[in-house]
Amino acid sequence: MKMDFSTTVGRDADAEVPIDRVPDTTRTRWFLFGISNLGVVVVLALASWYLLADPTTSPWAFYPLPFNAALFWAILFIVFIGFNTEFWGFDRIPQPLRGFVIICAATVFAVVVTWVLANVLGHFSPSFAASRDGGLGYFAGALFVLFGFATWVMVVLNWLHWPWTKLGMKQPLIGLCEIGSMMVPTLALYLVFGLPSVSESAATSLMSVDTVLGWFYSIVVAVILTGQTLDNWPWRLFGGGGRTALASLIGNVLFGTVIYFLMVPLSKVLVGSAAVHELGGAINQFPAQIGVCWAFWMIFWANAFGNKPTGFGVAANLTVRTLVTFTLGIATFLGYYYFAAEHILHEPMVAGALYGNALGFIDWLVLWTLFYVVGFQSFGLGALRSLEPSRG
Repeated sequence: MKMDFSTTVGRDADAEVPIDRVPDTTRTRWFLFGISNLGVVVVLALASWYLLADPTTSPWAFYPLPFNAALFWAILFIVFIGFNTEFWGFDRIPQPLRGFVIICAATVFAVVVTWVLANVLGHFSPSFAASRDGGLGYFAGALFVLFGFATWVMVVLNWLHWPWTKLGMKQPLIGLCEIGSMMVPTLALYLVFGLPSVSESAATSLMSVDTVLGWFYSIVVAVILTGQTLDNWPWRLFGGGGRTALASLIGNVLFGTVIYFLMVPLSKVLVGSAAVHELGGAINQFPAQIGVCWAFWMIFWANAFGNKPTGFGVAANLTVRTLVTFTLGIATFLGYYYFAAEHILHEPMVAGALYGNALGFIDWLVLWTLFYVVGFQSFGLGALRSLEPSRG
């Protein structure tokens, strides 16, 4: 089984059956399938949130850290086993056991890495220590994952496993080579941009931690948007292989930077002047807060809604997907910060009328999407799964 955020990457959109030829039952089934998946994911996310993280109902004091730290590492683990190695080995396990094994493996990985960084590495380097005020030591370690979301996802969605497939490799060697080779630039980015912004010992840093979060998450948004929602446009125009890889590397950095500078003023409009004043420099991380809401919908739309539409022309397909996921992302941002975080999730106030941190619960939704829709393959919803219309 191949796990990919996109169900249409590499597929010629023009080859799809025109929508007016698709039977009515098929037209509606993909939507019912997506809505049903959304219901299951939200229920699972809320139930586990109340148990593990909710500040008022959970019996443990995991919120917001180390809960968020373990959450980030769990998502990165799914990237490793699902994106890079395409669930090699796991795909031999029947459902629903496969889904449970994936959850257990991700949980063990996330907890172990979080504990080792905070209690072993933290013993030698105070920057990572679990005892730092506000759980900042946990955050210092988990910040590495931010850069990994860009590098390890990009080599799959934009590079399409280049150069390893060009060399004739097969899984799991492809994924292991990707994980190993991209560890170097990921670690370099973390050491140059990430760690100095949260270190206790660094005298200076290139940018504040808020700017690091906002800018690099905007690059992550660019990777997911172009690689998944836009079927690797415009990078596919460069001819594939190393040329597409280089174009996507440079292009995603530039595109992500543009997204960041557009998201900062948008953030100020959405949160209001009073909150902007209270937040101060922290407003620079809000492109990441909007970005994670958009990223959730791009991931969910591709995996649960079949990345619709696929039956129009290429430009129309890509435009509609972008507008739909972005609109849903903005609605999710507003609904989360102005209602759900306070009244449903019981999170504390941040500034003005804002509550919570979208990089926590919305990423929790992302993780449960990867667990249920991808890991369990929407187990139990097979009767609603969209049917691919046959040609002729």
